[in-house]
Amino acid sequence: MEILPPPAAPETAPHIVYGLEDKIPFGPSLLVGAQHVSAMVVGTITPPLILAGALKISQADTAYLVSIALLASAFGTWLQCRQRGPVGSGLLSVSGTSFAFIQPLTAAGQAGGLALMLGMSFVTAPLLLLLSPFIAKLRTVFTPLVSGVVVLLIGTSLIPTAFFGLATPVRPDAPAWLGLAIGVIVVAVIVGAQATGRAWARIAGAALGVVAGCIVAGLAGGLHAPEPGAGAWLMQPRFLPHGFAFSWKFVAPFAFIYLVSMLEALGDIAATSQLSGLSPHGPQHWRRLSGGVLADGITCTLAALFGGFPSATYAQNNGVIQITGVASRRVGSVMAVMLALLGLFPAVGRWVTVMPPQVLGGLALMMFGLVAVAGVRLLVSAGLGQREGVIVALSLGVGLGLPTQPAILASLPEFARSLLESGISAGGLTALLLNLLWRPVVPAVPIAD
Repeated sequence: MEILPPPAAPETAPHIVYGLEDKIPFGPSLLVGAQHVSAMVVGTITPPLILAGALKISQADTAYLVSIALLASAFGTWLQCRQRGPVGSGLLSVSGTSFAFIQPLTAAGQAGGLALMLGMSFVTAPLLLLLSPFIAKLRTVFTPLVSGVVVLLIGTSLIPTAFFGLATPVRPDAPAWLGLAIGVIVVAVIVGAQATGRAWARIAGAALGVVAGCIVAGLAGGLHAPEPGAGAWLMQPRFLPHGFAFSWKFVAPFAFIYLVSMLEALGDIAATSQLSGLSPHGPQHWRRLSGGVLADGITCTLAALFGGFPSATYAQNNGVIQITGVASRRVGSVMAVMLALLGLFPAVGRWVTVMPPQVLGGLALMMFGLVAVAGVRLLVSAGLGQREGVIVALSLGVGLGLPTQPAILASLPEFARSLLESGISAGGLTALLLNLLWRPVVPAVPIAD
């Protein structure tokens, strides 16, 4: 008698125009790189702007925070895509400022200003460095099921933010529907480019949508030149520019958010791997995950030393890979140069930030929706049996429902409240705990005569 292995789960790789190791001509790489940067640059600079507004940080310090965020994003993206030794995922993965840290950073800022915010970011970042070598051994914890839930929650939690841009008035006297109309034009051009089935149209689809949206916004009076900036034309990074402070009170909240950030990175990198046509199993897969987490840890540590907030592997760029069909990690070097230029030359960055919010909203709606689809793909690859279906259902219920109930959150201890305020962490924790406590039933191995 011969023991037959269980059948492998079918995998469906998307159609790729340029694969992971393919050499891509400079022109297309520049175009694709610009689309990736367009998809992430606003997300990268938004957390520093939000924190600066909430904590009344000076204009000069705010400008420095934005520049460092872009430089950290360039460095992190370069580390991820280059994959030297154990560092980097070796995929077209990108890094940007993490939204997940806004709550603990705000609390630290209110208690001790920028010195405490950056000090806590620095002392807890090595947690990623310590855990990265053990990612493969934690495979029973960070399964495709858990990662899929996290990525799906990332997408669904980001989608509503796209409508803030679509709802922004194009001009004071413009009707409310005009912003939505501009966003629809952006989406229509992207979808139309995809529908042609041509490689060049897929590569240029998002850029064409942005250009079309900017033209319409300009005709409607919603496109303006940036205000002239003040200060030096070249930004120079400074070591510990705001000093250093530490408080034990903030160790646990910061450390847990780093764990959540790691879980998000694992889901994002797994989704990128799948979109690149690679197997989500085997030693190479776990090598990519471990290297990606290590790169994030190095980026966060160095960013804090030079006055920047924690970074994380971004998910929205998976949407660009799906739209363009380009998964070549060689594009990462082009992106790193673009982001570095934006950070070093503030005048260049100002032009990016004046892109009409209605155009960004339409682009974000498409990208964030595709992030959610990437999460669904991970869940399908994990298999959705009765056990998995219950775990996904409860995790989505907690992740989407609990953050909408401030009264319940207010009644919890501060530590628990800081963990559950984010739908991503609340739902991700639910999936993690259920997956650990409810072990799958191993089916009997079929025996052939």
